[in-house]
Amino acid sequence: MKLKKDQKLLFIGDSVTDCDRAKPHGEGLFQALGSGYVSLVDSFLQSTYPELGIRTVNKGLSGNTVRDLKARWQEDVLDQNPDWLSVMIGINDVWRQFDSPFIKYQHVYIDEYRETLDELISTTKQSTGQIVLMTPYYIEPNATDEMRATMDRYGEVVKQTAEKHQTYFIDTQAAFNHVLEHLYPATLAWDRVHPNANGHTVLAKAFLNAIEFDWNKK
Repeated sequence: MKLKKDQKLLFIGDSVTDCDRAKPHGEGLFQALGSGYVSLVDSFLQSTYPELGIRTVNKGLSGNTVRDLKARWQEDVLDQNPDWLSVMIGINDVWRQFDSPFIKYQHVYIDEYRETLDELISTTKQSTGQIVLMTPYYIEPNATDEMRATMDRYGEVVKQTAEKHQTYFIDTQAAFNHVLEHLYPATLAWDRVHPNANGHTVLAKAFLNAIEFDWNKK
C-alpha cells in the first residue's frame, strides 16, 4: 500500500466528493467525511491499516467547477499541507453546458479547464508528496451521447495532465463502464451523476486499487 504511517490524505472536488461532509472542515466524528466514496475509502483504510493512522480530510464542495477550486485552492489545499491529494473535478464544468445552456458564464469550456487544472497541479506538486487525478464521469453506457462524449474529452485532459506531471491517474469512467456492462445506469445514480452507495463503492474501489490497497490483508 502506497500510503505511509501518519500521512494526511485530502480529497477535493464537487458534490460527488462533498456528500454532505462537515463544513468548513470535513474531518472528524459524526460522518464529518460525508456519506460518499471519501468515507468508504477512510473506512477501509482505518479498518485494514489501523497501525498507519491515516488522517483523511474531505474538502469537496457541491456545485464546484475547476474555476471554483482555483478560488479556494490556497486555503483548502495548500494551507492544509496534505501528504496525498486526490482531485476529482469537471462534472459541473461539463454539466452546466447541458442543463443551463443559456447561462454561459457558468460554463467552463475545455481550454479553461485544461489551463486551470494544469496551473493547480503545477503549484501544488512541489509541496504535496503525491497527487491523484480522477476523471469526471457520466454514468451513461452510450459513448456517443453528447454529454458523455464531452465528459470523455474532459477526462482525456485529466489523463494528459497526469502524464505531464507524473501523478497517479484514475479513469473513473472506465470503472463505471465495467459495471454498466451488467447494470442499468439508474442502479448506480438516479441522474447519472450523483451515485448511490453502489456507485460510490465503484469510486472507492478505483481509488483504493490505485494506491495498491491490499484487499487480502487481515
